[in-house]
Amino acid sequence: MDAAHEPAALAPLQLLYRCDRYVAVDKPPGVAVHRNAWDDQDARPVLQRLRDQLGQRLYPIHRLDGAATGVLVFALDPEAARVAAEQFAAHTVDKRYHVIVRGWLDEGGEIDWPLAQRPGVAAVPARTAWRRLQQVELPRACGRYATARYSLVEARPHTGRLHQLRRHFAHLRHPVVGDVRYGDGAHNRLWRALQEPGLMLRAVALRFVGVGGTIIDVQAPAGLHDALHRVVLRAV
Repeated sequence: MDAAHEPAALAPLQLLYRCDRYVAVDKPPGVAVHRNAWDDQDARPVLQRLRDQLGQRLYPIHRLDGAATGVLVFALDPEAARVAAEQFAAHTVDKRYHVIVRGWLDEGGEIDWPLAQRPGVAAVPARTAWRRLQQVELPRACGRYATARYSLVEARPHTGRLHQLRRHFAHLRHPVVGDVRYGDGAHNRLWRALQEPGLMLRAVALRFVGVGGTIIDVQAPAGLHDALHRVVLRAV
C-alpha cells in the first residue's frame, strides 16, 4: 500500500521542527501521547510512532489531551528533556492554543480559577488568558435557541493543570466544542451533523529555551479557522 492510501492512523507524523536536541510534530486527533495515557482506538501512541518513524529514542517532556491536536515536542536526549521539563514545571513555557467555544465571548480576559489535579485533592492556582479572534452565528436551532453562536479564541495558559483549558472555559459557561466530558452535548451533535467532529482545541505555538540557551519556537498551521469556515458554509 502506498503512502497516499495508507490508513491515517499509520501515516507518518508531520514534523514541525527538528534539531539535534528536540523534535516537534503536529499531533493528530484521537491519538495518545504515551501508551495508556488515553483510551483511544490507536494502539500505537505518538511516542512509539515517532520513535519508529525517526529510528531513535525519544524523551517526552509535555502532554496534549488525546482528542486535542497541534504542537507536541519531544527531546532527543536526557539533558534536553531535563532542561525543557524544568521550564514546563515552572510554567515559563509560552504556549498558545486556538479553541472554539460555545457562545460569544468578550474581546479578551483572564480566567483565574483553581483546579484540582484529581478528585479528592486540593485545588491549586490555575490561570488562563484569552483573546477573541472571531465570532459566528449559525442559522441552526440548538437547544432552546433559534441560532447557534460560537467564538474562536486564542488561549494562553499560565499554568498547566489537568484539562485546564477545557475546564476553565466550561467554568465560564462557554465550553469547548466537541468536549464530551465538560462540553454541551447539543452543540457537539450539531457539529458532528455538520461534518466537523472532534475536540476544537489545537496547540498552535510553543516556545521555550533549549540546551545552551537556544530558543525553541514551534508553530503549527492554525487549522481551526478552516474548521469554523467549513461549519459556516455547511450550516447555510
